[in-house]
Amino acid sequence: MTLEMTLTLRTKATAVATLLCSAVLVLGSVLLVTTLDSQLTSSRDDLARSRVRDLLDQAAAGNLPSTLRNVNDDSVAQIISEDGAVLAASANIQGEAPIVAVNAPVAGEARTISAPDDQEVETYRVWVQSGDGPQGRVIVVEGMSLESVAEATSTLRRTLSYGGPVVLVALALVIWLVLTRTLARLDKIRAEVDAIGHDQLDHRLTDDGRRDEVGRLAATMNRMLARVDASAQRQRRLVADVSHDLQGPLAAQRLSVELALASEGAVDVDVLRDDVLGATSEMERLVSDLLVLAVADEGPPLNLAPVDLDAVVLEEAARARQTAVAIDTSKVSAGPVLGSPDELRRIVRNLLDNAVTHARSRVELRVVAEEGQVRLDVVDDGPGVPDAERERVFERFHRGDPARTRGAPGTGLGLAIARGLAERAGGSIELVDEHEPGAVFTLTLPILGSG
Repeated sequence: MTLEMTLTLRTKATAVATLLCSAVLVLGSVLLVTTLDSQLTSSRDDLARSRVRDLLDQAAAGNLPSTLRNVNDDSVAQIISEDGAVLAASANIQGEAPIVAVNAPVAGEARTISAPDDQEVETYRVWVQSGDGPQGRVIVVEGMSLESVAEATSTLRRTLSYGGPVVLVALALVIWLVLTRTLARLDKIRAEVDAIGHDQLDHRLTDDGRRDEVGRLAATMNRMLARVDASAQRQRRLVADVSHDLQGPLAAQRLSVELALASEGAVDVDVLRDDVLGATSEMERLVSDLLVLAVADEGPPLNLAPVDLDAVVLEEAARARQTAVAIDTSKVSAGPVLGSPDELRRIVRNLLDNAVTHARSRVELRVVAEEGQVRLDVVDDGPGVPDAERERVFERFHRGDPARTRGAPGTGLGLAIARGLAERAGGSIELVDEHEPGAVFTLTLPILGSG
């Protein structure tokens, strides 16, 4: 089917190109024949006009011969008096009657006439003009047969009629070969892509080094394969990480239940309840984070509303002050933005929880509106983020060194969720170099009314 479609495309392209070339060739041929006929006729009119002036000069001087010999073999000439008598003529019409009617003086005009030529009748293109003769006014007629013009144009037509199809066939063959070569490269790309299985997404198309349209298509396909490969790898890592994170709580629940079932008095009910509910809470938190992460991958939120980011920051700071870390909000100023209140709260909470988890004793929050943006800086005095992990901290399920954190480890989704929700709101989150020691995470959002 693919080969048939390729051949059909090649055939159609060749046919269309050949038809277009045929139309251009026919139009050009018509213009060429018409131009040749016009040019030959015009040049003969000029020559006839020049010879008529010469004959008028001879008539005015009174030295007209009876036979006019300053004409070509395919030409005709006559000098006619006002009474219709032929005073002089070319050899091929000697003794013939006037070839044009003598009605009135003629200032000079071109005519197409039929006149005898020896034993035949020819069609001539003549120039007719009157002037002074030896005994009064005369009319001079001189011109050439149109047969030579017709022969010249006929020869050109025959040449074009025979040569045109040959040129078209050669052109169609060239187009066919060029398309064959081009489509062969496309078919090679198709075959290579078709041969890539679901477990071979790391394969890439062969680069032939050409930077034409087909080469750019191959490069685009390679970039697409790279994105698909990266997406598949993220999906596999997500499944593996979720499976790993759920395995622990499920195993703890199963062990507690099995112990409780093995003997009624073997497990304390309060301990069992705490173990089972604790594991359930951990799984619920992981599932909740995964659902939020899925929302962050969707388009912009629909429930947009004006939000005072500073108020959200102050509320979350009050919640976080229940920990042993001091929260400084002295540099929080007004920050009006447009977004989803719940999602903005989740962003601030995740950033603040991350800072509290890594801080030694203090976290500083700063909100400032400037240059059409609202910026939130979350600064902690912890050990900071190693250079090797500066981008990895935003990856899903990435957990830092447990020795540099306080409290129980999280799901590893907090910063990934925060960045995804920030981008969904038209903003961004970056880890910036500003504070030593410690880390500074900066949330930037468009200020309310900037859009």
